[in-house]
Amino acid sequence: MSYLIPSYFLIIEKEDLEDLRYDIWDDQPVPAYLKVAKATYDIDIAYRGSYTRKFKKKSYWIEFVNPSRYAGAREIHLNAEYKDPSLMRNKLSLDFFEDLGVLSPHSQHINLTRNGSFKGVYLQLESVDDLFLEKRGLPLGPIYYAVNNNANFSFLRDGKQKKSLLSGYERAFGSSSDDDFFHDLINKINTLPQSDFSSEIKHYIHIDKYLHWLAGAVCTMNNDGFTHNYALYRNSETGLFEIIPWDYDATWGRKVSGGVMHCDYVAIEGKKDNNLSCLLLQVPEFRKLYRNILEEILETKFTVEYLEDKVASLHQTLRPHVLLDPYKKKKVDTFDGEPEFIFQFIRERSSYLKKQLVDFL
Repeated sequence: MSYLIPSYFLIIEKEDLEDLRYDIWDDQPVPAYLKVAKATYDIDIAYRGSYTRKFKKKSYWIEFVNPSRYAGAREIHLNAEYKDPSLMRNKLSLDFFEDLGVLSPHSQHINLTRNGSFKGVYLQLESVDDLFLEKRGLPLGPIYYAVNNNANFSFLRDGKQKKSLLSGYERAFGSSSDDDFFHDLINKINTLPQSDFSSEIKHYIHIDKYLHWLAGAVCTMNNDGFTHNYALYRNSETGLFEIIPWDYDATWGRKVSGGVMHCDYVAIEGKKDNNLSCLLLQVPEFRKLYRNILEEILETKFTVEYLEDKVASLHQTLRPHVLLDPYKKKKVDTFDGEPEFIFQFIRERSSYLKKQLVDFL
């Protein structure tokens, strides 16, 4: 597997850098320049993320101003992956979802230098927007990001009524009229009588793709990914919503802090706070389909044999760059142990899920 890591050179004027640093929670971008290969781009740049903004190694959101496109994108995200000792969990997860047939953003490691100072290895993430759809030959349709844990497909959170049906979501693409489709989705999920649920919900959600996403989230064990860290896209031709994973660094046996997450941390059904998953898995037809999907994934793709070359190749390619990363180079011993850590997680998680499948009828 050939995997090249390009170099990006970020240039920010002193006063603009001071403005950027003044309030790390401010989403207002500052102007800058980005050099890639022989091209120079005028860009707007801001910090991105929630708690990750407090870390020494910051993550960035970049919008291209002139030219307005870079490699077919108008904006990209540069993730520091600061707490992931492997620097590969996010990419490994998103590629895994793609292998499962789930819509997933492209990711690419890059080296970032700012004003002549090397800032280390970053993961560039594709933005989920209209260009994301165009690249895949998909019809345009509204896209909603799940921005916090209110995105639980319910009227309620922690027993309290939410302020609106869109609570927990931000429309990333589309118009206000598209919100009617989203409102209809949440209303149907929460008001359909049990007798009609299985037949009616098929007109709103792509069930097979949703259950493949659920199986992927359960295997990789992203505890945040069931009510957060995903996007919803409505295919305007089918009229069905599809789910897209996002920010999967706290996976493959590691917590958001980088600590160990034991193989039984997430149940076979996923997080119970996700109302849609709970309702779907109460329907015998969907429960059986999910079981079959998960069973097949555990036999074919969520295995050391299937993922070994990919993990080893990523590790081998990243290692010389990690040795230069000012935030990672002192932890290279831990980095070197991460492939086996991930393989052992796969073995233990797979064993746990297979045992749970025995009574999952």
